[in-house]
Amino acid sequence: MYNVSAQVAADYEALFDALVDVLRADGMLDAVELEREPVLPDFWKRPDMLLSQTCGYPYLTQLREHVRLLATPAYEFDGCAGADYASALVVRDGSGIATLADARGRRAAANDIYSNSGMNALRHAVAPFARDGRFFSGVTWSGSHRASLALVQSGAADLAAIDCVTLGYLRREQPSSLDGISILRYSAPSPGLPFVTGAAVPDALRQRLRDALLAPAAALAELLPALSIGHFAPCSMHDYERIGALQAEACARGYPHLA
Repeated sequence: MYNVSAQVAADYEALFDALVDVLRADGMLDAVELEREPVLPDFWKRPDMLLSQTCGYPYLTQLREHVRLLATPAYEFDGCAGADYASALVVRDGSGIATLADARGRRAAANDIYSNSGMNALRHAVAPFARDGRFFSGVTWSGSHRASLALVQSGAADLAAIDCVTLGYLRREQPSSLDGISILRYSAPSPGLPFVTGAAVPDALRQRLRDALLAPAAALAELLPALSIGHFAPCSMHDYERIGALQAEACARGYPHLA
């Protein structure tokens, strides 16, 4: 979910390899295949999916029958608090947007209709300012947070909600991608992106993975700083219902769709 550079991708692969090694050391696993470019959300629905990371909004709306929660990373970036994260609402320098209300009638960029950080958090943030179900002049669906940032930088969009973890990795790996961008404010917090396993993965495997994340041995723990992960926190379906609460609050204000 956060492969913003080859280095970050390699660091996540090292983390996943270490978890697989834990299972192999316990004699619980033989062959496993790494899917580097999965088709989502189809991959998340595979019953034999051993390990992945997903967004809380698709988990809540599409995946609860297909995956089981393991643990949630607690990232050490601005906008994170424990296992919670928020979206940075970003604008272009010199755009004349000093408050969220100033963005009325402007164009938004959002990565995906099923994204908590890019869509759901933004919908919740602007809902108090919407009139007759509208706030923006239009929404451009960009396909990724990086693409949303580029649209704001170029002036093709005026505002976007960017996952603060993505923003943190980009600030470290590709700082020029944030040139000319300012953070207007942060969205309401919600639980971060959980690690999950497929519904058909045996309970013993699932529990061993959860234990390895929550109490990592030295070989696993030494990989976390490179990913700016402080620790992993236990998570439950109840925790992720907070994401649904953001949606419900926007709907209660007459703003069911980002528009």
